Amino acid sequence: MATKVVDLRSDTVTKPSEAMRAAMAAADVDDDVLGADPTACRFEAEMARIMGKEAALFVPSGTMANLISVLAHCDARGSEVILGDDSHIHVYEHGGISTLGGVHPRTVPNNPDGTMDVDRIVAAIRSTDGALYYPTTRLICLENTHGNSGGKCLTVEYTDKVGEVAKAHGLKLHIDGARIFNASVALGVPVDRLVRAADSVSVCLSKGIGAPVGSVIVGSKAFIQKAKILRKTLGGGMRQVGVLCAAAEVGVRDTLGKLADDHRKAKVLADGLKKIKHFTVDLTSVETNMVFFDMADPRITPAKLCQALKQRSVLAMPTSSKSVRFVVHYQISDGDIQYTLKCIEEAVEEMLACDAKSERCSTNGTS
Repeated sequence: MATKVVDLRSDTVTKPSEAMRAAMAAADVDDDVLGADPTACRFEAEMARIMGKEAALFVPSGTMANLISVLAHCDARGSEVILGDDSHIHVYEHGGISTLGGVHPRTVPNNPDGTMDVDRIVAAIRSTDGALYYPTTRLICLENTHGNSGGKCLTVEYTDKVGEVAKAHGLKLHIDGARIFNASVALGVPVDRLVRAADSVSVCLSKGIGAPVGSVIVGSKAFIQKAKILRKTLGGGMRQVGVLCAAAEVGVRDTLGKLADDHRKAKVLADGLKKIKHFTVDLTSVETNMVFFDMADPRITPAKLCQALKQRSVLAMPTSSKSVRFVVHYQISDGDIQYTLKCIEEAVEEMLACDAKSERCSTNGTS
């Protein structure tokens, strides 16, 4: 049994580094709701600069970041947002844009690479001729990287094209950029260029960046002013939030440079899984820090595999009745990857042996 837990459930499971803890302890703080927390102000200004936008706002979570962004753009009830049918906002955020904002989602199918066909986006935009019957389209949302597509990256060319569509129709473009830095590193495109076409971007700080809490929203000064009011409305205004921003500052400083290594380790993991005949994995789909693989043997289920791995101190998440997801982060070492592959092989052998034993017992009992 390993003394260390190898946690591959998500990149949200990282623990604050010693440098983060020290920065949190030493943070210069004040009341951020009053706009007076110096660490928060400094961090927000730096994130705005990095992302190439006028202003930024720290919020407690990515879900709140996306909700605030959608509500700020769709500030009239009966507005409609075009977004992917397999996007995080649509699938995993409790329908907040509808239940809290009165915003209607108009879904377009996500392609395997996380994109939506541009012609389908255009077709989904409501005509003003139907204003008596239909919601009013005000916003398009993209997700980069696209989680349910395996962490695929949306290219700058694609994002620019969707931005042109939005602008031509008088719409806004929001990017759920929870892992936008992973996309930037994988594509070799500066993050500010990657999101240039967007009117707003949400960036998660507690995923690849490794901070314990929080996200930021970036956009124009006018947009962030609206976002600040909505943050307060939703209960997201916190006081000495510089304690959290200090950890995020360290994450941006220390962890962004490690994302490429996370991607390399994910590819090593995927390559190892490919060699196990009981699984199928598309190596070309592993662009960033996520690895999805399917069970090719009906005797092995995601739930059983994850339970067997847990007994060996490797944590993972089933994503469907036939697939499992691993997410690599900066606290996963090369040794952890090799240990995980060894544990998977052992778990498979154990499950197949148990299945064969059960089959023998069943055969003997009926003879």
